[in-house]
Amino acid sequence: MNRIEVCYSPALFDLYKNKDAYVVVVDVLRATSSICTAFSHGVSSIIPVKTRDEAYAYKQKGFLVAAERDGIKLDFADFGNSPYNFSKENVFGKHVVYSTTNGTKTIQIAAHSKGVLIGAFSNISTLTNWIAKKNAPVIILCAGWKNKYNIEDSVFAGALTERLLATNAFYTDCDSAHAALDLWKHNKHDLRALIDICAQRERLRKNKLDDCIDFCLQLDSCNVVPIFNGTALVNAEI
Repeated sequence: MNRIEVCYSPALFDLYKNKDAYVVVVDVLRATSSICTAFSHGVSSIIPVKTRDEAYAYKQKGFLVAAERDGIKLDFADFGNSPYNFSKENVFGKHVVYSTTNGTKTIQIAAHSKGVLIGAFSNISTLTNWIAKKNAPVIILCAGWKNKYNIEDSVFAGALTERLLATNAFYTDCDSAHAALDLWKHNKHDLRALIDICAQRERLRKNKLDDCIDFCLQLDSCNVVPIFNGTALVNAEI
């Protein structure tokens, strides 16, 4: 059986590194939910970049750019970080450069793992089934908020842990995985109530960007598994 671990912050990832493990990056509000939405709407690839300058350089080359900092769209970007921005009309058949406060940096941090996958509530079943076929350990890496713990990514980590354990192909002896699992079990029947107390919800509300929260909490709306190929995210074969 293969092991599940949960890492609550990119700042802790060096303590979990395992070259044989798949790393599932999660940033529920909003980056990984938006990435899954983009692939469900036919984006060709998403190029994650860490810095504003990198994103701007791509824009100067004519790329479509989605970028934000602290939730606010960067002035040169074509759009920001809401899943509603990644409509079929905006992204079908296109290559999108993407830079966010937390999520895209986390993808880059995990880039040298066996494989970097994108997780969200919207693709949780498809992701679980894909991982279960790979016979490899899994690290669920929460993007958090500027290297700090957050609730929304942790409760997703618990949900994914529960589903992976149910395949009987995984086990966990990881305290953070057990804590995430407990958080999920105690809140899964009223997930919105939990999210309503989290700091990111308040940040989004203050910027009038919280209209996508229910969308980001929907289960299984996307039949995709975005995977990082070393340069860009592409849709894995399912």
